[in-house]
Amino acid sequence: MDIPDAGVLRHVSDGPPAHYTVQVKSFSLLEKISTGRYESGTFQAGGYNWKLIFYPKGKKSKNVKEHISLYLALEGTSSLRPGWEVYATFRLFLLDQNNDKYLVVQDSVGKERRFHKMKSEWGFDEFIPLSTFNEDSNGYLVDDTCVFGAEVLVRTERNTGKGESLVMIKDPIAYTHWWTITNFSEMQKECYDSTPFTAGNLKWKIKFYPKGKGAGLGNCLSLFLALAEPTTLPPGSKIYAEVSLLIFDQMQAKHCSGKDNYWFSASSNECGWERFMLLSTFTSSYSGYLLNNACWVQANITILGRVDALSE
Repeated sequence: MDIPDAGVLRHVSDGPPAHYTVQVKSFSLLEKISTGRYESGTFQAGGYNWKLIFYPKGKKSKNVKEHISLYLALEGTSSLRPGWEVYATFRLFLLDQNNDKYLVVQDSVGKERRFHKMKSEWGFDEFIPLSTFNEDSNGYLVDDTCVFGAEVLVRTERNTGKGESLVMIKDPIAYTHWWTITNFSEMQKECYDSTPFTAGNLKWKIKFYPKGKGAGLGNCLSLFLALAEPTTLPPGSKIYAEVSLLIFDQMQAKHCSGKDNYWFSASSNECGWERFMLLSTFTSSYSGYLLNNACWVQANITILGRVDALSE
């Protein structure tokens, strides 16, 4: 047999695997049937579900050749609580059918592996050379039949603490919402909201301040895009979006606009401009921003990414 990999222990045992055995008949046909990969059924050990995954001619994605690759995988990682990991030690087996003994391959003594949503599979890229496996005198492949197995010892389950997961969207979708505001001269309230609209599975609204807000109070229009239901965002979650707001000149082919990228959250839920446009410009008879006492407002939003908390 080849010299063992560093950190990998190989020995012979009389005892069979405690948790699961896979008998493969017509091994030579396996690659043709399974396109080079086979996943076993699910078995339980330490309160969790597991499966064996093996590659009869090596895992191509890792450029393994002339070896069998064999791995242990944690099933159902989506059911793990956020931020939690399973620590386990394991041994993988191959039966010597000539002597009724097992080749056992494992990590160095005491070495634990962390199984979690991002890394649910551990094992051995070069579990055994095909030349060794196919040698009749070794008894691993007899009458085109072989037997693999697994033992798993779950050491502990740990909370990794607080953290976050950032997902950037590869092909973001742009959303557009139009709002026609009428009876401008009769507006007395500080702020008016558009009808909520949906973008990226979230509700949004345009906020219009006819007499301005903050630094724009009294001489400017103020215009914002806001989450319509910010409290529905889970704690620690944020939405990264490109936002543009426009008011159109209805007589001329132009508009007044603002554009920004912004992180929206439950506590920071609106993006916009206090000094979006001078009221004198907006109401001027020489422009078409306010025509027949009405104006056209457009909101454009492109969601570029999202952050979610990993802790409970």
